[in-house]
Amino acid sequence: MSSVVEPAPISVLVVDDHPLLREGIAGVIADQPDMRLVGEATSGEEAIECFERLRPAVTLMDVRMAEMSGIDAMIAIRDRFPDARVIILTTYRGDVQAMRAIKAGAAGYLLKSMLRKELLETIRTVHRGQRCIPQEIAADLARHFGDDALSEREVGVLRLVAAGNSNKRIAGLLEISEETVKAHMRSILAKLGANDRTHAVTIALKRGIIEV
Repeated sequence: MSSVVEPAPISVLVVDDHPLLREGIAGVIADQPDMRLVGEATSGEEAIECFERLRPAVTLMDVRMAEMSGIDAMIAIRDRFPDARVIILTTYRGDVQAMRAIKAGAAGYLLKSMLRKELLETIRTVHRGQRCIPQEIAADLARHFGDDALSEREVGVLRLVAAGNSNKRIAGLLEISEETVKAHMRSILAKLGANDRTHAVTIALKRGIIEV
């Protein structure tokens, strides 16, 4: 009589600089017979080292960490291990950040507010080789698909606006004329559909174009 061989549990690496979130994820995974937490990391650099050593089937990667972001860590990992399956975790649903993660090879994108309901199924879906993007994020991506992207210079100007700098101060910092700063601002407002500088910053933060 032949015995049925049980598949190996899905090995999971969790990367987040908040210990409570790591503990919460560890507790949820511990209750799953088809999963096993093999490691934890608190930074992008540590994530790369842990991945090389542990080779997890699925990595849960926080997007915002000091020094190296989760997306940059994922890019470094996938440079060496193209088959790495990484699920990006984020507090914010910005479409620009999501698009950058997806273009960089993220297999999944999950809001932290969804972890309780969606985490386990997302891990299983990604482990099967499928991509998993929440409906809300997919809708945001579709809504802004045809939008003109801000140029690097425009993003730089907007970051300085968000920091409270005047046009004159921005011109000095970037070594351009104040008229050029005003031209950049007109373009930014048009591309974002913003009413004024404050509205533009609010939209850019929400969409993940800039970070505070």
